[in-house]
Amino acid sequence: MRVRSRSDTLQAFSGLQRILIVTDAWAPQVNGVVRTLRTITHEIQGMGKTVEIIGPDRFNTVPMPSYPEIRLAILPARKLARLIEAFAPDALHIATEGPLGMAARRYAIRNGFTFTTAFHTRFAEYLRARTGMPLRLTYSWLRWFHGAGAGMMVATQSLRDEMAVRGFRNIRAWSRGVDLQAFAPEPAEDWQLPRPIFVYVGRVAVEKNLRAFLDLSLPGSKLVVGDGPQRKSLERAYPDAHFAGARHGAALASAYAGADVFVFPSRTDTFGLVVLEALASGLPVAAYPVTGPLDILGAAPAPVGALDADLRQAALAALTIDRSACRPYAESYSWTACAQRFMDNLVPMQGFRTFSDQSETL
Repeated sequence: MRVRSRSDTLQAFSGLQRILIVTDAWAPQVNGVVRTLRTITHEIQGMGKTVEIIGPDRFNTVPMPSYPEIRLAILPARKLARLIEAFAPDALHIATEGPLGMAARRYAIRNGFTFTTAFHTRFAEYLRARTGMPLRLTYSWLRWFHGAGAGMMVATQSLRDEMAVRGFRNIRAWSRGVDLQAFAPEPAEDWQLPRPIFVYVGRVAVEKNLRAFLDLSLPGSKLVVGDGPQRKSLERAYPDAHFAGARHGAALASAYAGADVFVFPSRTDTFGLVVLEALASGLPVAAYPVTGPLDILGAAPAPVGALDADLRQAALAALTIDRSACRPYAESYSWTACAQRFMDNLVPMQGFRTFSDQSETL
């Protein structure tokens, strides 16, 4: 890695220029973490910064057990170290807790570099759903992982409060945004299904609690847009539902706009980026009153969504909402503001202690 002069370090404090993000979630994966990182990268580059993403696409990988769409890097430490040193970042952000995240954490600690992390995914709850692993064990490991960093970014106030109760420290707020050019009420897909159409968009996986949606007694049609390890089994179990598969770009935007209500059955998401995408597409939202929907819509829900412990009641209530209110509500969420908050949360890799030491010797 390049040796920083005192002027290099001063520049880092006045404005970080070279940002490195290490993530186990990256293309071709399709999820909220990937969309968030891809979008803020574009926004930060627009600020005149240089951003490098190191993901599993640069390494030999194996499929994740029970979730083959996700590839995990095999023994990435040596190559990752070379990539970090070749880029010579001013700030390091570790986005995930997988093999790459672990290797980046070890590298930073071994070299005395500060870094930030993010709590994107309820890993403990997902692991329990798949393996039965007790929450207390996984959260203990997560506290160890994130506790070594200078700050852990979370998407919502309710999640920040929950993590504080669980013993996490140095938590930093980092909300989300929505691409208002990509998602809009028009054009809308003509699904040629009986109306009203209740749609879910996202990964088709056990942690998304899709059965809670598909079990509902609702008029019209149930539509699932997305793919994942549960898709085949759910298609067999719910032959009356329509499974459209994964959509991207303009096809995804029109898929939202062509429905009548967006149903978000997850109880474990840390935000729910798809909620904002649905609203930007003019689609009212029905969800449980949990982290994510509560933070976006409010405890006394905004007039663009319905939150209820009875998801059927929420879906039917959302059906009566004026769609014209949804798009203006989504417009208050800016990716530019999201990217700036991310930048504000970063720390120089050498940190304040190193700067002080250099000041005394120069």
